[in-house]
Amino acid sequence: MRVMTEAATQQLYAALLTVFRVTPTDERDERDRGAVSLEQVLWFVAVGVGVAVIAGILWTRIRDTAEENDNVNQPVAP
Repeated sequence: MRVMTEAATQQLYAALLTVFRVTPTDERDERDRGAVSLEQVLWFVAVGVGVAVIAGILWTRIRDTAEENDNVNQPVAP
């Protein structure tokens, strides 16, 4: 159902562009949509570093908790 809705939306958009004599290439000439800006690269790196730091903190806490022997109940024979 979603694919059909998306296809109908694209067809309607193309029809409106034709009616109003607007070509999609005009929009592409104004800006380069294929280029990646330095800001985008820096945001991507910042998010990656943030995720790595949080994962490291969580991994350390999980490992430290698993290595503690105080929280383990030793089995006792009946």
